[in-house]
Amino acid sequence: MRVSCKTCRRFNISVCGREKCALRRKPYPPGIHGRDKRRRREGTEYSKQLHEKQVVRFSYGLSEGQFRGYVKRALAGHGGDVIKKLVESLEMRLDNIVYRLGFAPTRAMARQLVAHGHFSVDDKRVFVPSYKVRVGQKISICERSQAKGTFTNLDITLKKQQTPQWLSLDPAKREGMVGALPNIEDMVRLFNIKSIIEYYSR
Repeated sequence: MRVSCKTCRRFNISVCGREKCALRRKPYPPGIHGRDKRRRREGTEYSKQLHEKQVVRFSYGLSEGQFRGYVKRALAGHGGDVIKKLVESLEMRLDNIVYRLGFAPTRAMARQLVAHGHFSVDDKRVFVPSYKVRVGQKISICERSQAKGTFTNLDITLKKQQTPQWLSLDPAKREGMVGALPNIEDMVRLFNIKSIIEYYSR
């Protein structure tokens, strides 16, 4: 699912992941009335929950059905923190980890690269972007893909890459490792996950 910069401007947050997102140049909603702050309403509690849900869904590039599935499975689980389970489900997707490690500039690109078979998990080629990676598993670029143009300047990018604490990256080997489960506090600071849970619990 591709996300345009118009979507970023609509939600006033960069969900496309592009370095040159249009939101940086035009920090207001699209349309002829985008600049007019007087037309923007506070919104109901429901609209706020919907807004938060859409922001997270677009950030991860998921369809409504896919995202609803993740939330419903988190809610259906016996015991445990629902927010923690949802965050882990989203963050442990292979395409997200490829993006977090710096192998792709956006999640959309990461999804495409995984689907084309450019990455392996524990040296086994994986074609499924939603593949759930486990703690202790290694993610690397397949040997046959190393010389492709997509990864030409990757070494420079990886040396500058700042990965989350739960991931480790070896730029020289072009591989990463999941060392722990993701820290939900990082997500909670960015998004109102509780609001999303409430939206689907109606």
